[in-house]
Amino acid sequence: MRLRTVPVLAPYWEQQSFKYWAHICRNPLGKHLNLKSVANMPHTKIEQEVTALAQAALAASRLMATASTDKKNAALHHMAAILEEQVPALLEANRADLEAGEAAGLSRALLDRLTLTPQRIRAMADGVRQVAALPDPVGLVLEEKRHAKGFSISKRSVPIGVIGIIYESRPNVTIDCAALCLKSGNSVILRGGKEAIHSNTALASVVQAALQRSGLPQAAASLIPTQDRYAMNVLLKLDNYIHCIIPRGGESLIRFVAENATMPVIKHYKGVCNLFVDAEAERHMAEHLVINAKCQRPGVCNAIENLVIHRSAAPHSAALPR
Repeated sequence: MRLRTVPVLAPYWEQQSFKYWAHICRNPLGKHLNLKSVANMPHTKIEQEVTALAQAALAASRLMATASTDKKNAALHHMAAILEEQVPALLEANRADLEAGEAAGLSRALLDRLTLTPQRIRAMADGVRQVAALPDPVGLVLEEKRHAKGFSISKRSVPIGVIGIIYESRPNVTIDCAALCLKSGNSVILRGGKEAIHSNTALASVVQAALQRSGLPQAAASLIPTQDRYAMNVLLKLDNYIHCIIPRGGESLIRFVAENATMPVIKHYKGVCNLFVDAEAERHMAEHLVINAKCQRPGVCNAIENLVIHRSAAPHSAALPR
């Protein structure tokens, strides 16, 4: 991990340059998410604010790296509880995105990916609790050996530091990514798609509130509060503060990030999802998995595209013609 000395900043929402974001954080899930104040921000201002956000995330990452398992899990449980408490407000914010999406002519599949429902919000909360229940990945001994000279050498898991995540329309990614990064002791900077700006802003305020309740730095999870694409261009050049970028979305987005980022990128291009039915698979279970993996939500990125059946199983599978 690269370490650089930077001034320890006050939390970014307390800076004068983040008056808009302060409004959101002090009034989480408010009824009026007016984004006009940042929609047409000058490029110089965007560069200043994204840089300040990244600096604050780096300062927060040093605290997150040493946060106890109990404290991180407490933040995740608070996050799940606030999600369930704020279902009406989250749905209202999502409604603004859906209305804008319909006016913009988004397809039914894209609108479905954008849509939040009470059931989907509860599933998000359940997913956060599942992350809290996982073993802490920080400090694990991955490899250890004793040198002939008498000293020990070990390889241990440590947090990356600051992770930037750029993604498209599905707002649940805001919570998924924040939960995984916080569990692993990292700070995260989120940059969602313009289609979900109201939903993402509301969900980011849930994460902020959870961090505050648990006594962790709120700058450990932040959302870039502008739809301007220039903010992503700035983010991709901040390798002094951001240690890794993860793009989630279509091939064009991933290629753009990979070609323009000055820090390491964890990427995939095709996103092809396969399901393999082994020769020893239980037929009814396999059939259930196949149908669920494709038919539950065909428009999402983890719906399967290919079904591969072991040659020994195929001739004997009564379900194959279906």
